Amino acid sequence: MSAIIVEDLGKRYLIGRQTRHDTLRDSLAHGARSLLTAFSRGPGANQEEFWALRDVSFKVEPGEVVGIIGRNGAGKSTLLKLLSRIAEPTRGRITLQGRVASLLEVGTGFHPELSGRENIFLNGAILGMSRREIRQKFDEIVSFAEVERFLDTPVKRYSSGMYVRLAFAVAAHLEPEILIVDEVLAVGDATFQKKCLGKMGEVAGSGRTVLFVSHNLPVVRALCRSAVLLSEGRMVRHGDVQSVATEYLQTGRVAVDGNAEWSCSTTLETPHLARIELVTGCTVRRGDPVRIRVTIGGRLPEHPVVTIHLRDDEDRIILHSSDEYNPALPRSTVREMTLDSSVLNVGRHHVQVSLATRNVVEYDIKESVLCFSVEDPDFAVAGTDAHQWKGALSPHLPVWT
Repeated sequence: MSAIIVEDLGKRYLIGRQTRHDTLRDSLAHGARSLLTAFSRGPGANQEEFWALRDVSFKVEPGEVVGIIGRNGAGKSTLLKLLSRIAEPTRGRITLQGRVASLLEVGTGFHPELSGRENIFLNGAILGMSRREIRQKFDEIVSFAEVERFLDTPVKRYSSGMYVRLAFAVAAHLEPEILIVDEVLAVGDATFQKKCLGKMGEVAGSGRTVLFVSHNLPVVRALCRSAVLLSEGRMVRHGDVQSVATEYLQTGRVAVDGNAEWSCSTTLETPHLARIELVTGCTVRRGDPVRIRVTIGGRLPEHPVVTIHLRDDEDRIILHSSDEYNPALPRSTVREMTLDSSVLNVGRHHVQVSLATRNVVEYDIKESVLCFSVEDPDFAVAGTDAHQWKGALSPHLPVWT
């Protein structure tokens, strides 16, 4: 019998439209209008339905390692929360055969005031293990996590890397029939990530099932036999990992030559990426600077941070750069960043731009929104046409066309 059966799964959220008010009078007036609207139109008039998942169906066999891939906002985390019984589906059905262990974020299920030793027993109990089972695996968990020296230290003093090592060690060693792992392994260093991947392969080899979410496609291809591709809350494809990964890479890509434009609508007040431009053009010679100009729309956050990731055609991150807003400069929403193309390989690179704050509150992200080529200076001449993305402003939620 299948380890996981997902049938017509859907998860709906209600989004309330909020308006910023600078004065008490505006707030009172808005409250009165909302009350009158509720009486005239009924409850929920100021709310909008958002389907994070819709009509998702697939099966996973025992011992299978399945990758869940898709762009940010595709519904991957929502799917894992439903499978982990953290949230209830709006409709559809999930059938799970056996005990489930989930590692969805760093330190899931840990109490910050308890020591590492105490949290091993606490997390094991949460996962449904008996005290005897935890004791049998205790030494293996501590050795794998490499936290022997800090075992009796409260985990609130652990670094993020120590957190994730201990959390993964507990989830992987307590022998669940189904192991669900989100992108948290990105927190660990390269050596620990290699250990984790080896452990997940060992878990799968023992007949247990693994669901693995990652943006690292080479790792997904190496570890998984099949994959599920999600896009805008719907399942696009479920099949062998190579074909699904190829389809994922082909979605959302833009042409290298000429201009590419999308129109979107978003709230006037919400900080967002209004325009992104490759100033140096679609083609650059290796060694020449790559200049990217970003315009921030809406209300400027107090400490905005624009981050640029460059990815290759395999969706691997090649380069990333962040530029924090300088409050001493004039209050301009235009930011320009310069990247060194001498560290890039010859070939095509896809640009991802995100807008956040210093405390990692993310406002907006554009994945693979632009594309440029790096050419060998001995054989190519740089292009001169600007390659740009433009965002139109209107008081609605983002709608891409």
